[in-house]
Amino acid sequence: MSANVQEVTDATFETDVLQSDKPVVVDFWAEWCGPCRMVAPEIEKLAVKYAGTVEVRKLDVDANPQTAMKYGIMSIPTVAMFAPGEPPKAAVGFRPVEALEEAFGLSALSAGTGT
Repeated sequence: MSANVQEVTDATFETDVLQSDKPVVVDFWAEWCGPCRMVAPEIEKLAVKYAGTVEVRKLDVDANPQTAMKYGIMSIPTVAMFAPGEPPKAAVGFRPVEALEEAFGLSALSAGTGT
């Protein structure tokens, strides 16, 4: 993990993601997954661009199967956004940062931040 993208686990998902007062983008991944390694730099870009506005986390589905099962994560990489009071939105497979921003409507969040 990087300083910008923290790991979340089955034990911390409720507190770190569901109870967050900010939107949280979660990268569901596994060590053996090649496309997951391709997504990692895009997730890092999101974390840097939306620092202070959106939390960005990674969840290893092999080490944390309960959360992956609960949210029906059948394919990885899956990147999902959990916004307070809204159902989660998911993007399956490799997506460049621009496609993730579009899928989750993140550009509206950065409009007032000068980024």
